[in-house]
Amino acid sequence: MGGPLNAQPARSPMTIGDVLGLLRSEFPDITISKIRFLESEGLVEPERTPAGYRKFGPADVERLRFVLTAQRDHYMPLRAIRQHLEARDRGEAVPPLGARADAPARRPRTLVAA
Repeated sequence: MGGPLNAQPARSPMTIGDVLGLLRSEFPDITISKIRFLESEGLVEPERTPAGYRKFGPADVERLRFVLTAQRDHYMPLRAIRQHLEARDRGEAVPPLGARADAPARRPRTLVAA
């Protein structure tokens, strides 16, 4: 899953502010609080310095990008995203994002003028 063509290249290690700047063009509503929340939910686990500062690597940024894309484009709840990531981390084959074998295909709803 690549980012926009004008995205800055990921460098390592990055601060939470660096990650925010890197993802903001693709996800304008992203905040530091949102990144911290996703970490508290176990969806991303950046390393920590001895002083407790977060150190994000390129893999952490890609994982955040995956989570944010799954939420925005596929309306996936965090529980489903977490299960998808855990399966992927275990090396299991996972279906494409948003695909569910037990659900009928969803079409976007359109509003009809009254």
